[in-house]
Amino acid sequence: MCSYINHHINVLSGSAKGPEGWIPVVEANVYFDHPYHAPLDHALTIDFLNPAKGAASRVAVEMDAESAKHLAEAILNALKDGESEGMVLAATAKVR
Repeated sequence: MCSYINHHINVLSGSAKGPEGWIPVVEANVYFDHPYHAPLDHALTIDFLNPAKGAASRVAVEMDAESAKHLAEAILNALKDGESEGMVLAATAKVR
């Protein structure tokens, strides 16, 4: 059964490396549903994309739920460590 769980954010400043090199990223979709490639019934997928640049301007990651939780913790910990070192976060993406 499809879950249709999808969260979308606008990325204020970002880049991703795809098959054709580095591309500017302006959007990200995070969803939990059937994966396209990973051998799982359901997976967390993160798509980084720039729709104005066409279908080739997309980088996707699919992973199991446990790995996704660990990744989310690692991201939050890295940001917390950066802030404690006095680094200023330049911008905050808005979730739609």
